[in-house]
Formats: sequence, structure tokens, C-alpha cells
Amino acid sequence: MKTRLLGIIFALFSLSAVAGVDTDTDANGVILAGHDTVAYHTQDRAVVGKPTITAVYNDAIYRFASEANRDLFVADPARYAPAYGGFCAFGATFGKKFSVDGKAFKVVDGQLYVNKNLSVAETWNKDIPGHIVEADEYWPRIETVPAGQL
Repeated sequence: MKTRLLGIIFALFSLSAVAGVDTDTDANGVILAGHDTVAYHTQDRAVVGKPTITAVYNDAIYRFASEANRDLFVADPARYAPAYGGFCAFGATFGKKFSVDGKAFKVVDGQLYVNKNLSVAETWNKDIPGHIVEADEYWPRIETVPAGQL
């Protein structure tokens, strides 16, 4: 009994150690509202990915428009993954986590930033460097906090 209890405690501790990654996913675990994260970088546009071409990174399902894009992602997922777990970059400047529609984005110095929608992106675009500094300051404090608790 004691061994079993220790095993359960160890398993729970192990789960909590990796549960810190919070990503903006839908009810099916899909990030970026199903848009292809590689296409943001290579085509500079929002392209809807196919549900049949996917990869998983940080417990989020990424969809891709092509197998070639999926393969680029799998080779270096950190390069293509969005900042702030795929939550709205402008929201992070206020210490908040807002879901995104996948259409509003900007790649800055190789990093993908997504915003709630095109209207929010207009505000974000007025001072991207300043907003990145603000969001970077907040993110470590909110990264592991569920969006509903902020």
C-alpha cells in the first residue's frame, strides 16, 4: 500500500512538473485557430492548415497546409511556435491571455506574435517593440496561470 501511494504521489508530481506550458488551444487541442504556423513565416499570410497534416508541440496540435511545412516545423518547433503560448500578444502586455482568431499576426525578428483579431493587431502594430518589451515583462508571471484566472 505504501509503495502504491508513493507511486501515485510521484506520478502527480511528475505531471505537475510538465504542466507549466499553457497554450491557447481550442476544445480539440488545436492552436492558432487551425492556421499553419510555418506559413506565417514563409508566406507572410494566414493559411488554414489541414486537419490531416498535424504535429504536436507543448501539448498543442498544430495544423499545416502541406507536409513540407509540417516537416519544417518538426525539425525546429521552437522556431515556428508563437510567442506567449499562442495567446494574444497585445493582451500579454496587460497580463492577460486572450484567444486568437489566427488571422492577425506579425513575425518580428523570426518570432511569431499573434493577436486576438485584426482590430487588436492595429493597436499592437503602432508600437511593436514597446509592446514586446511589456509582454515579455508580464509573461513569466502569467505563463502558468490559466487564462480564466487572470
